Amino acid sequence: MNKKTKVLIVEDETPLAMLMVSILTRLHCDVTVAQNGKKAMELASERRFDLITLDLELPDTTGFAICRELKQRHISYKTPVIFISASPCQQDIDEAKKHGAVDYLPKPFDTTEFIYKVIYYARARRLTPQEPYGSAA
Repeated sequence: MNKKTKVLIVEDETPLAMLMVSILTRLHCDVTVAQNGKKAMELASERRFDLITLDLELPDTTGFAICRELKQRHISYKTPVIFISASPCQQDIDEAKKHGAVDYLPKPFDTTEFIYKVIYYARARRLTPQEPYGSAA
């Protein structure tokens, strides 16, 4: 039996979050949504995810701040992060990668590209050996 891919979607725009949930559910992913940074960090502290999609602008913080913190936490530092943002300027893309993101998709995104990237990065994560809690980064 295949283990479901666990995806955390951090997105404050409800229609877009629901679209992403719909797409990923059809791919048999276990999807969790956080609409702000505080909830995203709580969820990332409680569960291991195979992939995190992250909006750049959230009501309580920026995606850059969340990504930086995620990469410092022992439970999620190897989890791939894909930024999905309406601000596709090269400076933001470079900044996202500087903070540890593996990729960046502009809004509105191409559904096929979104599916491909989620599958690719989640599969790569699931093939990476899991460290026990408390392992040093």
